[in-house]
Amino acid sequence: MNDATSGNPASGVRDILRKAMLFRHLDEAELDRLEAALDWFVLPGGATLFDAGEASDALYVLRSGSLGAFRAPSGGGPQRLIGLIAAGESVGELGLIVDQPRSASVRALRDSELLRLSRTAFNELVQRQPTAMLEAARVAVERLLVRRTGDPLSSPRTLAILPHDRGVDARAFAEALRAALSDYGSCRVLAAQDGCGRTSEWFSEVEATARFVLYVADDASGEWRDLCVRQADALVLVADATQPASGWDDCRNAEEALHRPRHLVLRHPRGDIVPGAGAAWLARAAGARLHHWRGAADVERIARLIAGRSLGLVLSGGGARGFAHIGVIKALREAGLRIDSVGGTSIGAIIAAGVAADWDDDEMFARYKRAFVDGKPLSDYTLPFVAMTGGRRVEKLLREAFGERCIEDLPLPFFAVSANLTSGDAVTHRSGLLWYWLRASSAIPGVLPPVFHQGQVFVDGAVINNLPTDVMREQAVGDVIAVDIGADDVLHAGVEESTTPHGWRLLVDKLRAPRRPGMLSILLRAGMVNSKAANADRRAKASLLLTPPVTGVDLLDWRAYERAIELGYQYALREIGGQKDALADDMPLL
Repeated sequence: MNDATSGNPASGVRDILRKAMLFRHLDEAELDRLEAALDWFVLPGGATLFDAGEASDALYVLRSGSLGAFRAPSGGGPQRLIGLIAAGESVGELGLIVDQPRSASVRALRDSELLRLSRTAFNELVQRQPTAMLEAARVAVERLLVRRTGDPLSSPRTLAILPHDRGVDARAFAEALRAALSDYGSCRVLAAQDGCGRTSEWFSEVEATARFVLYVADDASGEWRDLCVRQADALVLVADATQPASGWDDCRNAEEALHRPRHLVLRHPRGDIVPGAGAAWLARAAGARLHHWRGAADVERIARLIAGRSLGLVLSGGGARGFAHIGVIKALREAGLRIDSVGGTSIGAIIAAGVAADWDDDEMFARYKRAFVDGKPLSDYTLPFVAMTGGRRVEKLLREAFGERCIEDLPLPFFAVSANLTSGDAVTHRSGLLWYWLRASSAIPGVLPPVFHQGQVFVDGAVINNLPTDVMREQAVGDVIAVDIGADDVLHAGVEESTTPHGWRLLVDKLRAPRRPGMLSILLRAGMVNSKAANADRRAKASLLLTPPVTGVDLLDWRAYERAIELGYQYALREIGGQKDALADDMPLL
């Protein structure tokens, strides 16, 4: 532990223990013993409680404040936030139970008060109260399952609304956010006139009685704004998209603020998204999550994300079978499910981009028909030095459909996945020209030329990750719907044995009936084989997995457009209808 101030347990400990999941079953006599065994201390914002790999020598109950769990990616790189621990929750019990080192690092996101129970005291409690071990084990298992899906341990409860300047109406945004968050629990807005001069005990009481507290820094500077930053589990940076981008002093000067989730909210006063504003402002708030604020629907989407009730949609690759995604999306909308963020691979990324662009069902149908059916994207055959087609038609059709828009300018959060053949890694694209990275995500090896960017070679993301639910989970959404159109049954040969058939035999087969799969189909299927082994795990990360029956649609059969859409639509209607009650309980509805 670093920079901790310790002493006797603070007042109100008994109430904390009665509500804590680990200890709420204990009687008053046992609570007396437990309270006497606890050590109370204060951990300043930014300080470390414990590091990954350290011995598990205690568990902790958070009395007030907020903690973050951090872990470095398996491939290396800086630690990233994987979970939040809110007041009243415990942390560290898993290591005690399994007698293993800490699996993650935990730091104070803001000034926090904690209660420490040593391993010795915990073991004595277990001997007197075996039920305590059962409760602790259950909590630990729940935490483990949550980490596997990638969800945060808890949603932020206190947020600092930090306007960039006096020209931004932070109070209006806070009130709109309060109304939206009220669907998920009580929410209170505190401005300078409410909180100036109050004691820390007063703020603790407010936070204990409300599910969410919004600290509005409605003065451009001063002590109140500093207090808002100190009290917040997460920072909400609000700016006018029509103004030149610049930074926030709060985040530049307060190092501990960088440990917390940050949301960048760009206000578009005229309703339409200002081109280029997203990239410009994100450059001034690196690491923040971008949201566009045009109206009430956007604020409601931000509220669902904060409350852990947002819905992410992931669409797989699979050539012409991907048209089934359009039918699934139509059925989801008709069922009242609100899609808050979207991403995909290959054709899935292309269809997902239409959702992120706020296209309605009719617009999606017309635009994709024009591009894939009328446009004949793979008709520009060329000498196969790099690929069977030149790729110019695909590029032209993508530019016609999406223009020169950047990913940051899409109304909904969006990502596309490609495969970097230079590094051998899957790459997630959340910025840059939309059409450009869609072209990379769908560059089927051997069929379309790769995209060359800064000395790197990018091809179809299905080579490595055809169902990127793991990417969506990293965004800490509440639920994930995944649509896997698959390609496990697309190649069949009508001959029993053959190695190197003569050209005249192939010609006869072609004139009669195709007995062997074509070259383009073989190349497309070959590009998807490597991702099959990992798909089972990625499917398991979905809250709802949809697998439309598109086995009769060939990977390159663009003429099956309407049939594939209808197959996806009818299938999704049946699946959603059979799970309507569960969906209503767990997912955001219109």
